[in-house]
Amino acid sequence: MNEDINRIKTVLCEKKKTNKWLAEQLNVNPTTVSKWCTNTSQPDLYTLRSIASLLEVDIRRLINPTENVSIANEPIIIYGIKND
Repeated sequence: MNEDINRIKTVLCEKKKTNKWLAEQLNVNPTTVSKWCTNTSQPDLYTLRSIASLLEVDIRRLINPTENVSIANEPIIIYGIKND
């Protein structure tokens, strides 16, 4: 059974973007994006950062948390703007 490490498929859906669109933006094979979306394989951190930028989300939205810990009190910096 695959553990769902990333949330790429979910965020793509929220942003109304397709696997094909993401593959074109990253210049990768659509099969690669499909494997990320099914959690069969994972993108490297550099690619994950690029995906977050393309989807205009904090990189943490693309990863399932490992613990049930609130990060609400941590400042979030998105595109150079600090959100306290």
